[in-house]
Amino acid sequence: MHSPTRPDGRRLAVVAARWHADIVDSAVASLRDTLAGTGVDVTVFEVPGAFEIPLQVRRLALSGEYDAVAACALVVDGGIYRHDFVAGSVVDALMRVQLETDVPVFSAVLTPHQFHDHEEHRAYFTRHFAIKGAELAHAVTAILASEGQPELATT
Repeated sequence: MHSPTRPDGRRLAVVAARWHADIVDSAVASLRDTLAGTGVDVTVFEVPGAFEIPLQVRRLALSGEYDAVAACALVVDGGIYRHDFVAGSVVDALMRVQLETDVPVFSAVLTPHQFHDHEEHRAYFTRHFAIKGAELAHAVTAILASEGQPELATT
């Protein structure tokens, strides 16, 4: 049985896109490092790109095996489609999964205004994703720690 006041013993599934895997993996590594010692067990699932994330997240949420699910992806302008539409669709789908399954879903699906595939941008976004991974871990622990708490009264 999970403690309602601590994240210890909780299970987190992370769905990570392989497009720009080196950058995305910096978020996943930072998430794992930040959760180390909290008792949250992290299992990573890989999908080809951001578009494939929502279905995998939904399946994991419905499995009953995870207390929460997180998604990580870098969606960039590939010149063929509007990357902001893809990222928006993915984040919208993640919100729907969360509301439909009552399983917390966290997102580090990010789309920069400008990304050029050169060393300076790759280094910048690798550092940025590491920060986002730590922020994701803090959000996960906060939500998992608050689950089971009495609802706040509204007026």
